[in-house]
Amino acid sequence: QVQVVESGGGLVQPGGSLRLSCTASGLMFSRYGMGWFRQAPGKEREYVGTIGWSGGQMFYANSVKGRFTISKDNAKNTLYLQMNSLRPEDTAIYYCAASRERYTFQGSDVDYWGQGTLVTVSS
Repeated sequence: QVQVVESGGGLVQPGGSLRLSCTASGLMFSRYGMGWFRQAPGKEREYVGTIGWSGGQMFYANSVKGRFTISKDNAKNTLYLQMNSLRPEDTAIYYCAASRERYTFQGSDVDYWGQGTLVTVSS
C-alpha cells in the first residue's frame, strides 16, 4: 500500500521561508519522479516543480523559479520543497506527487498524490 504524506505547512509572513517535506512508502522511491503541485482558494491545481529519479534534475514553474528549491533524498524516501521569499500569492494547499516518469511530469502523469499541506503567507 502506497502512502504519500506531506508535512511542514503553516503560517509565514511575506518574505519568509518554509520547508515542506514529503515521505513516501510502499513504492521504490528511487524509481519515481517526485513533484509538488499547489491549489489556491478558488483556483485550479497548478504545477510547482518536479525532480527526476536520481534527484539530479529539477524543473520549476516560472512563478517560483529562483525562490523555491526541490530536493530528493532517496535514502530517506523523502522529498523536500524549500520555499524562500514567500509572497501572499503562494498561499495554497501544497500537494506532493509521485510519478513513474523519469524526469519531469504534469498532473495527468501522477500515480500517487499526498493529502496536501496548507501554506498561508500573510502578515
